[in-house]
Amino acid sequence: MHKVLVVDDEESVRYSFHKTLREPHYTVRDAPDGIAALDAVQADTPDLVILDIQMPGMSGLEVLAHLKRIAPKVPVLIITAHGDSERVISAMKLGAFEYIEKPFDVPRMKAIIDDALEVGRLMRAEAPADSTPPVDPETDKILGNSGAMQEVCKMIGRVAASDVNVLLVGESGTGKELVARAIYNHGTAKDTPFLAVNCAAIPETLLESELFGYERGAFTGAVKRRAGKFEMAHGGTLFLDEIGDMSLSTQAKVLRVLQEGTFERLGGEETIRVRVKLIAATNQNLEEAIAAKRFREDLYYRLKVITITLPPLRVRKEDLPELAQYFVAKHAAQFKREPLSLAPETMQLLAGHDWPGNVRELENTLKRAILLCPGNVIRPQDVAANLRPAPRPEREAQIDHLTVRVPADLENYQGKLYDTVNSELEHKLIVAVLRHVRGNQVHAARLLGISRVMLHDRIKKYGIKTDIVIDGL
Repeated sequence: MHKVLVVDDEESVRYSFHKTLREPHYTVRDAPDGIAALDAVQADTPDLVILDIQMPGMSGLEVLAHLKRIAPKVPVLIITAHGDSERVISAMKLGAFEYIEKPFDVPRMKAIIDDALEVGRLMRAEAPADSTPPVDPETDKILGNSGAMQEVCKMIGRVAASDVNVLLVGESGTGKELVARAIYNHGTAKDTPFLAVNCAAIPETLLESELFGYERGAFTGAVKRRAGKFEMAHGGTLFLDEIGDMSLSTQAKVLRVLQEGTFERLGGEETIRVRVKLIAATNQNLEEAIAAKRFREDLYYRLKVITITLPPLRVRKEDLPELAQYFVAKHAAQFKREPLSLAPETMQLLAGHDWPGNVRELENTLKRAILLCPGNVIRPQDVAANLRPAPRPEREAQIDHLTVRVPADLENYQGKLYDTVNSELEHKLIVAVLRHVRGNQVHAARLLGISRVMLHDRIKKYGIKTDIVIDGL
């Protein structure tokens, strides 16, 4: 039987709860003001408090603050006839389970009460014994005892002390930058610089100046000399993430640095000498990119002296409990929340998900749950809304109506018909994929298996109006 305390200065409201919440499932007590409510809680701790926010004497918000100190595991449901944004925000910050305005729908209210009682039960339940060692929420680390992650850790140990270039391969969200930092942190020269550049996040026109720097007057806006990342990382480590999105011209300059250890700043003539350990990462198949003339073969072999392949989360599910507990501890501390735990049903839900976004998706899902869960136990419903379905295979976007028109003056094409048909197909394919991803060019390039630079060139070539593509949906 659930013990419910109703706190409201209106006798009619207290009576209505006595009438609605009857035995054998509920035992209802009531209090007309905040002082009486606190005395009742200290005398016999309830399973749930239903609290009016506007009462004479001590306000509902003051009572709520006291309740969270003396009975932190008792959920509190706020009810009021005066709902304004400031009060709602204040109540939720103090830890209210829910905030509902009068008059309320009885079936909905009972559903919320039952939900709050379940949260209270989970909060009071003893956490299951766990063999996972405690995690330090202050430090990002590589977690996982699966065979696949053990192999990754072995490779990190073997290459950390050397100056060889390393290529990290894996799907988005698998932790490539974390591995790059681990290689650096376990190296012999920890006092040397570590710099990271996301090649996909920087426009191609700016990436070259970001990497190699520029002289004053090299282009409009270059008001003073600026060192690039290669120069700044001299003697240390440079991490180039998503290197598969780099243009061929920039690839050639990176290759020269790797071969000769020299480069010139944009607009400059001085030869700069650098010694840099390069770690590159990609979620693309670079061998396919080489065949498609989108990636330099000579640069590929310079990069892949050592290749470390990061496994997706779906093939190392045994690591999921440790990862989940680590992220919960880390972000609960970050958001200044009380220690949180995961309900067993929540772990089952997480284990059954395919995690197309890998470890990054898991972390973001739990961050959202930590911010929004009403108690100190994360329930299945706290994470379910943020689990995105696994995408269909990359080349299975819904692409319809790809018709091809054969020109009437066929004889005049003299062997160029194939190129003409290919161009029409390519044009229609790009438009269809852009519509499918609602104009997201990074996603579209990934689906098409081409670089973002090549996609931009094709959009320009065919005169595709991206705003029309999106509006055309």
